[in-house]
Amino acid sequence: MTDRRGVVAKRAENLMPGVPYVRGWAQARRSADILASELTALGLESDFPGLTADVNVSGDGLVHLGIVRPEAALILAELIVVGLAAEKPVETETLSQEARRARPNTSAA
Repeated sequence: MTDRRGVVAKRAENLMPGVPYVRGWAQARRSADILASELTALGLESDFPGLTADVNVSGDGLVHLGIVRPEAALILAELIVVGLAAEKPVETETLSQEARRARPNTSAA
C-alpha cells in the first residue's frame, strides 16, 4: 500500500499485466459502500460527495474521501473518538474535548 517513503502509492492510471487491480478495487468499493451507508445513516452523505473507490499501481484498494468542509472533517473525527471511547473510555475523553474545542462556534453567526 505504501511506497518506500511510507506514502500511499500513486493511483493506477496505466495498468500493468499481472497486478490484481480488480481485487484491490473491489475491496475498496466494499469499504466505500459501508462507509457511505454509515454516513447516510448519520445524515452526513452530502458532506462527503467525493467518496469513491480506487486502486493504486500495486493493486491495493484506496478509498478517497474527497474534498470535505472543515466542519465535516471535525464531525468525522468526533465520531471516531466516540467509537474509540467505547473501547478506551479514559484515554479518549481528552481527545473528544480537544475535538469539541477545535470545532468553530457556528451558533454565533
